[in-house]
Amino acid sequence: MSAKRRKFKTEVQQLLDLVIHSLYSNKEIFLRELISNASDAIDRARFESLSDAGILENDPEWKIKLTADKEAGTLTVSDNGIGMGPDEIDDCIGTIANSGTRQFIERLKQEKQALTPELIGQFGVGFYSAFMVADKVVVVTRKAGGAPDSALRWESDGSGTYTVEEATREGRGTDVTLHLKEDAAEFLEEWRLRKIVKKFSDFVEHPVCMDIRREEVERDEDGKPVKDAEPTVTVTEETLNSRKAIWQRPKNEITEADYNEFYKHVSHDFTDPLETIHWTAEGHTEFRALVYIPAQAPFDLFMPESRHRGVQLYVRRVFITDNCEELVPSHFRFLRGVVDSSDLPLNVSRELLQEDRNLRLIRKNLVKKVMDTLAGMLEKNRDKYITFWRAFGPVLKEGVSSDFEHREKLQDLLLFTSSTTEKDQYTTLAEYVARMPEGQKDIYYLTGENRAQVAQSPHLEAFRAKGYEVLFLTDPIDEWVVQGLHTYSKKALKSVAKGDIDLDSEDEKKAKEDTRKQAEEAHKGLVGKMKELLGDKVKEVRLSRRLTESACCLVADEHGMGTHMEKIMRAMNQDVPPARRILELNPDHPVVDVLQQLFDRNPEDAQVGEFTDLLYDQALLTAALPVEDPLAFARRISNLMAAQGQANLGDK
Repeated sequence: MSAKRRKFKTEVQQLLDLVIHSLYSNKEIFLRELISNASDAIDRARFESLSDAGILENDPEWKIKLTADKEAGTLTVSDNGIGMGPDEIDDCIGTIANSGTRQFIERLKQEKQALTPELIGQFGVGFYSAFMVADKVVVVTRKAGGAPDSALRWESDGSGTYTVEEATREGRGTDVTLHLKEDAAEFLEEWRLRKIVKKFSDFVEHPVCMDIRREEVERDEDGKPVKDAEPTVTVTEETLNSRKAIWQRPKNEITEADYNEFYKHVSHDFTDPLETIHWTAEGHTEFRALVYIPAQAPFDLFMPESRHRGVQLYVRRVFITDNCEELVPSHFRFLRGVVDSSDLPLNVSRELLQEDRNLRLIRKNLVKKVMDTLAGMLEKNRDKYITFWRAFGPVLKEGVSSDFEHREKLQDLLLFTSSTTEKDQYTTLAEYVARMPEGQKDIYYLTGENRAQVAQSPHLEAFRAKGYEVLFLTDPIDEWVVQGLHTYSKKALKSVAKGDIDLDSEDEKKAKEDTRKQAEEAHKGLVGKMKELLGDKVKEVRLSRRLTESACCLVADEHGMGTHMEKIMRAMNQDVPPARRILELNPDHPVVDVLQQLFDRNPEDAQVGEFTDLLYDQALLTAALPVEDPLAFARRISNLMAAQGQANLGDK
């Protein structure tokens, strides 16, 4: 048969232009596609050989081979798969998006075959990615079971036409030869091909081989090259892919060492994982997953570019992406491992996943499995969970604000230190609620930079006196967490540093009512004077219900920005308007009593102003806020020390 020039059956020029310039953002994808097609062809041959042994042709060793010819500028991808006949070469290559693989799957479904091989290609456009790097593509193929001279040679430059002629091929299968463009010469280099195969096709079931040429120089006893000796050239066929897709194997066949080795391979971590999760999902969508919870946080955990990386998505052991935000929620970005789907639909580029039902089901299953694993760890191995929490607690907390569907379950996984726990111990919200004394209605918390600072806060005094536990929230993310965590077990979460606090029962209120009214009346003039002196520095001055030991403290409005949140926002270079907080006074403190006496003697006494400023600066310091005028504060302290010292000397 002489060569016949034919036109593609569709508007190929436009479609080829789309494939070459739009579908793929990374040119190296072409090799993944050709290897995937070769794997499909082998799977078809292997499947059909079960009922027709003649297809094997005394060649039962399945193999994909790469051949790089630098002199000719060609790269060939060969397989010993099913091959193509005249009709198939027109239908499968002459028409874009008319995949032979897809037809094969449909035929199996119609015949209701029980055994369906794992096939990759679904759309029939992957082959055309070759034109991203080649200005001419030649295909030589022979259908399995045919004679050597029944082969066909297909050739096209991608311009809209192709030729088909008779050819000879000794064995079954297909050779795809790419005549590379000048700017694609890198794909003839051994290191480049190794890297691409390792990245995209490392777990393809069939070996991807290549002849590796090495020159060895004769050396003397000292290991030095022998002068003028001709180098010895050796050519050895090597397998470039590991083929060790252990997630496809039954769990009872995999050792802990196997799991740990694979974890280090996919995570680039040198330590063993904290937890391994390996399961197969069946039902509406089928997939296999092998994911790990690391024992320590990676350095890039909080970098924006890593928010959706960590879990690699495969389709029938072919790598698709490691950056899929639809697969793993951001607050699970600590996970490492793989998810391999057998029926996940992809778009034509295979780079971008369609947001479809199957992917949502995989995500839902993955999230549930991980949360169940963490819940089991928290219940059965507290120390192990604490290790996880110290590494990834702040990340998991993000889900409380963003994952509305799983918020309640995530709340049960949260750990906190508190006013009653030891330094390195934690409590859950459920445990906190179980310990609440009778009469306590709400869950109380206090945010701050660290436990030591928060534990010394004057805001805790009334709560300690009542025996109420206060949660310490010391991660920066906590300020956002509490905005999404309004209630737990029908109990409101309240900050001890915001709003007015009333911890007394109705009987206690009645018993203290007269005393409080007297205190408010006695200090009414002083409170008004202090507000006048402080001006816009504070929103209000009032007597406190929360102080039992300290003289004063600053509190925010019930829905105002807390001091810790303000510091975080300023550290992020956010334009935060100055907050006007409430200065609370302890009416039973000696300093307030002295200040009241000074005010009663002379409301315009300069010391009233000095003491007012000192109390305000003291409140700023206990809130870990900067004093507005450090020099003035130091002067006031010095004057107070001098006056007190002189008074003491006078007494003697």
